[in-house]
Amino acid sequence: MKITKVYTRTGDKGTTSLVGGVRISKSSPRLEAYGTVDELSAHLGLLVSLLPEGTNRQNLIRIQNNLFNVCTHLATDQSQTPLYPSAFLAEGEIEFLEEEVDRMMSLLPERQGFILPGGTTAAAQAHVARTVCRRAERRIATLAENEKVGDDIQKYINRLSDFLFVIAKIINFNSGQSEIIWQNACR
Repeated sequence: MKITKVYTRTGDKGTTSLVGGVRISKSSPRLEAYGTVDELSAHLGLLVSLLPEGTNRQNLIRIQNNLFNVCTHLATDQSQTPLYPSAFLAEGEIEFLEEEVDRMMSLLPERQGFILPGGTTAAAQAHVARTVCRRAERRIATLAENEKVGDDIQKYINRLSDFLFVIAKIINFNSGQSEIIWQNACR
């Protein structure tokens, strides 16, 4: 799709268009859901830029592409507009995340306890992305209470937060950075 004009002035009064042209308030739970997924994609873009040269960044870029599909799905009021083919996740994307989590976990030493987000800058950014992903999951759950949202969309975002937790651990491990274990002050 070619973008010929960035500003349209159509949103100047607090509304925006969904896929199919339906206009809604910018305060809508639907817009909050796909806006948070868009924010997550931006955080993943920052994470990609922080990864050292030679790192396989393709999985994160694959996820960013999938998040565009998720946004298209969430930006479609299915009671008024049928989903475009681009609103669907490709077959196997949830399983891909699960397999990657399992693969990365097998590379890590077993640790006990909760960890504090941090470590390298890239790992800390992965934790930021994880928390934004969890917020996106909550926004999608809120939307799904009253609107149709595909089960695969909710499952994908749930698995993605797990993936981001583990990738933060892998980044720290590969960098030789120890994680900080939470010290429960109430003990």
